[in-house]
Amino acid sequence: MSQTLGKVTAVNGNMVSVRFEGDVSMNEVAYILTQGKKLKSETIRIRANKAQVQVFEATKGVRVGDSVEFTGDMLSVELGPGLLGQIYDGLQNPLPEIAEQTGYFLEPGVYLRSLSRTIRWHFTPSAKAGDIVRRGDCLGTVPERTFTHRIMVPFGLLGEWKIIEIKSEGDYSIDEAITVIEDSRGNRKTLTMTFFWPVKRAVDCYAERLKPQTPMVTKTRIIDTFFPVAKVGTYCIPGPFGAGKTVLQQVTSRYADVDIVIIAACGERAGEVVETLIEFPEITDPRTGRSLMERTIIICNTSSMPVAAREASVYTAVSLAEYYRQMGLNILLLADSTSRWAQAMREMSGRLEEIPGEEAFPAYLESVIAAFYERAGIVRLSDGRMGSITIGGTVSPAGGNFEEPVTQATLKVVGAFHGLSRERSDARKYPAIHPLDSWSKYPGIMPAKAVEFAHNYLERSAEVGAMMKVVGEEGTSLDDYVYYLKGEFLDAVYLQQNSFDPVDASVSPERQKAMFRLVLRILGADLEILDKEGARGWFYELRQAFLDLNGSAQGTSLFNQSLSKIESSLAAKSPRYSAKTQQILASLE
Repeated sequence: MSQTLGKVTAVNGNMVSVRFEGDVSMNEVAYILTQGKKLKSETIRIRANKAQVQVFEATKGVRVGDSVEFTGDMLSVELGPGLLGQIYDGLQNPLPEIAEQTGYFLEPGVYLRSLSRTIRWHFTPSAKAGDIVRRGDCLGTVPERTFTHRIMVPFGLLGEWKIIEIKSEGDYSIDEAITVIEDSRGNRKTLTMTFFWPVKRAVDCYAERLKPQTPMVTKTRIIDTFFPVAKVGTYCIPGPFGAGKTVLQQVTSRYADVDIVIIAACGERAGEVVETLIEFPEITDPRTGRSLMERTIIICNTSSMPVAAREASVYTAVSLAEYYRQMGLNILLLADSTSRWAQAMREMSGRLEEIPGEEAFPAYLESVIAAFYERAGIVRLSDGRMGSITIGGTVSPAGGNFEEPVTQATLKVVGAFHGLSRERSDARKYPAIHPLDSWSKYPGIMPAKAVEFAHNYLERSAEVGAMMKVVGEEGTSLDDYVYYLKGEFLDAVYLQQNSFDPVDASVSPERQKAMFRLVLRILGADLEILDKEGARGWFYELRQAFLDLNGSAQGTSLFNQSLSKIESSLAAKSPRYSAKTQQILASLE
């Protein structure tokens, strides 16, 4: 602890005003001593010898005159082996261990070490005495779950350091010294397997930051084909309550082409968080065949917890993601939901009496959201390896209004927008991503012209559908009605997916391309259709055959029967294709 002390002068909810003597820095951690407890807080404003701190606990019982201790340390996370499979709160306290100590109700002022001190890790050195190392360089490795965990030089050590001594291969706890290093001035430091890093400072121990180019395969058709997300990109999922944001995130975390998943439940309702905590250990990871929790970290902060902890949970999660990125791994960070994080900012901004922006959100809302999403990306590390972070955040706008400030601020910085629709979710369409409102700036697994070709049918179908609500089916021409049926067919057999079906829940890129080409053959064909009733019946039978095809594994008898039925049904309509359509179909071969 530093010698900077203070006294509480005012209490306003989770914000406490302190008069101090000495030096205090922004984002410095302070402890408020009250009723025999130490409540953790973070400094958010300094004026002369007065500071405002946001307390991460309920401030009931805090009184004017209570003592305050400033630590001299920034709000930080502990980095080292043993993070995978853990469930933390926003301050990186392990919740299962706290439950064992205090019961099911969290007690204020209880803070535990985030990593186990009893586990002994098998350390294998990769450096030797006399080597020159820099921050982020690898000193050795330990096995962690299914990964090789790299023990690195702490990110805060600037300049070059010479290894004086390093432990031989063996089993050590994370508190045991593994190496001694020395700088050019003769200053020595003893390093262990763990170190701390301030959460609001982005890790920059890399040689080069690169542009995202490779798609992140989610095995969800509407995302991979129409609204792709780049591996290392950013995307948001706004939608009204109950539209399927959390379900879509869970499915993405299970099937996405990434190494590690980090979930930040920053203010979600307790029921949804509990569902995640219960389900994840029971889910079989399709990549490893083991529990999905083994490559997952959950930062748990429910809406009933103090609002200041919501902000901490977001930055804790992204700092852990950056740590594993430095090992050359691909990380997916899912924040659910950033709206409640923004609401916490609005509450603290109001208590600070700052000039409000739109809907009373702070004027700096956009810059804070942008700074968070900018920590995504792909980097080339000093040893040539690549590491990446992909960030996906859900937004819960009140009433599903996408014009509200948090959604608009997010749309300005993300690369893909998956807007969920109340109308589609009420119609039991999953995912409820609206195909006409959503967009993506990233290249996907399909040729752009083929996607545009299919999207045109969705747009035309929606126009005809809107017209039919006015003039009725009888007032619609046969050609327009066929356009309408084609768009509805594309929606039913390709955009929608059955997450409970073991085959249809995750569709490989190869199968998506084959299915998409088959769908385009139907969309782009000039069919021999005589009347609306015949068209409606034919598309209905075709849709059923496609749904059977979606739910059957490739090569099975049901798959072959369904495919044969589709081919014969299409051939019966004597399809004819324009030169443009033939070019698009050829691009998918």
